[in-house]
Amino acid sequence: MTSTTNKKILRVLAGERIDPPPLWFMRQAGRYLPEYREIRGKAPDFLSFCFDPDLAVEATLQPIRRYETDAAILFSDILVVPYAVGQDVAFKEGEGPVLTPVRDRDAIAALTRGETPDRLAPVMETVRRLRRELPQDVTLIGFAGSPWTVATYMVEGRSSRDFAETKKLAFGEPDTFGSLIDVLVEETSAYLSAQVAAGAEALQLFDSWAGVLSDQAFRDWVIAPTKAIVERLKKNHPAVPIIGFPRGAGASYVSYIEETGVDAVSLDTTVPIDWAARTLQSRVPVQGNLDPILTVAGGDAMLHAADHILDGLKGGPHIFNLGHGFVPETPPEHVAALVAHIRGR
Repeated sequence: MTSTTNKKILRVLAGERIDPPPLWFMRQAGRYLPEYREIRGKAPDFLSFCFDPDLAVEATLQPIRRYETDAAILFSDILVVPYAVGQDVAFKEGEGPVLTPVRDRDAIAALTRGETPDRLAPVMETVRRLRRELPQDVTLIGFAGSPWTVATYMVEGRSSRDFAETKKLAFGEPDTFGSLIDVLVEETSAYLSAQVAAGAEALQLFDSWAGVLSDQAFRDWVIAPTKAIVERLKKNHPAVPIIGFPRGAGASYVSYIEETGVDAVSLDTTVPIDWAARTLQSRVPVQGNLDPILTVAGGDAMLHAADHILDGLKGGPHIFNLGHGFVPETPPEHVAALVAHIRGR
């Protein structure tokens, strides 16, 4: 399959094999870059930073200038949707996100519906500006958190190791938890559709905690809501490709691909490359999946691992990426060496 676009990411997402593959990186903008740290203090808190188009545009463009990646991903956060539906959301130094927990039917009923694109208008302005300012061959990727992962933060009130409160609600009161998922399907769909209207050319759904669920719960709380979002988006924006990232899904990647309707999947670090090539890449384009800690280590370990991925996935459509996002300790020069290595093959 070939395309007339000069944007390599979109060509691969349409099913074309390109050698060497195009690349971008999850969390390619942010704390590991000195230029980001220089501008971070210009906003009083992280959400204010995300809602300042001047700062968010600059943060998005920084890795494009430094590495000339083939895609830019909007600088924002998955927790802007809980904020938009009226939940108290804050990012505290040393703690991460802190939210007022939503754990019963009354709290869910109190959430605001139908206003997410308006409440997140600054994000849309960032998207519009990025579309104007990005190089012509760079794809602009919009994103959101998937309902299950966002719901874990909303119910737990913070990051979690065991997701006990969320599972207790999902297993013990599935109708109540389902009503929260319904809100997130509706608002996430509207949010992503608004990003496309503002200029996003591809979308990624991050389900960072998909791997903590049993098979049936995975079908109920990962596959079903993702399918609902994809169907809504495809109805309004049939040409916009959607990348799903069900981190930790293991063998359930297959049912995720077959049942959600996503156009591509991003592979986490645990997915074996030979299995992905044989089982997943034969179905959809794949993206991934270098361990981000290898970019901290750098050197031969990083380059050999990259070669393993490149060689294993060279037979089909592949976008080189990480298996999760860069960590703050990542030396930017290691990322530059990785990019040069991939493009020099």
